[in-house]
Amino acid sequence: MDKKAVIVGASSGIGREVAQLLIADGWQLGIAARREEPLMELKAMAPERVEVATIDVTKSDANEQLLSLVERLGGMNLYFHASGIGKQNRDLNTDIELRTMETNAIGFTRMIDTAYRYFAAQGKGHIAAITSIAGTKGLGPAPAYSATKALQSTYLQALEQQAHQRGLNIHITDIRPGFVDTALLSDDFKYPMLMRPENVAQDIVRSINRKRHIRVIDWRYRILTFFWKLLPNWIWRRMKL
Repeated sequence: MDKKAVIVGASSGIGREVAQLLIADGWQLGIAARREEPLMELKAMAPERVEVATIDVTKSDANEQLLSLVERLGGMNLYFHASGIGKQNRDLNTDIELRTMETNAIGFTRMIDTAYRYFAAQGKGHIAAITSIAGTKGLGPAPAYSATKALQSTYLQALEQQAHQRGLNIHITDIRPGFVDTALLSDDFKYPMLMRPENVAQDIVRSINRKRHIRVIDWRYRILTFFWKLLPNWIWRRMKL
């Protein structure tokens, strides 16, 4: 199999770590994000195997830019979506909520749909995306973030079912990390069970290679989310987070 992947959201955090692992493993990569400079640093690792594009997923032409990047790469077998924003917003600042929706809901849908249609026309492909354990329950400190993460997981599940019903050879991997020590968690809150991005990236690459359907990272968060799901709403809404 040709190892050709596109990573959107490769400039920092988990996306950048995954890009480095795939480059080291000999993949040809198309990498994209809003900031070009960090992408060029990744390209320097293997200039002949890395294509770069500046893409903002909230822009209406982001899908066209993605397809242009795929064309320059010479094809795509894996689409990895690592783009996303999130912030605690207890005061419900409207700008924060709407930006989160635009990136994590509208931008996510725009890019995932483009990859799905590409793979449907190609006859095969693999979509992997970072959602979050935050989509398990509605989190009061981050309403838009938890809501969009729930949307992402449900959307991926729906596409997986559709692909199966249509007889399409499209595999989908929903990656749900817990708290990861990246710029996404840049506020003053002290997050528990914080994970290192390089360790999370290694788990993601293994999960992609094994074609997992859903991967909660790591075992502590698998236990946590298991019990979260069991909690009735009357208990959940009284919990202090």
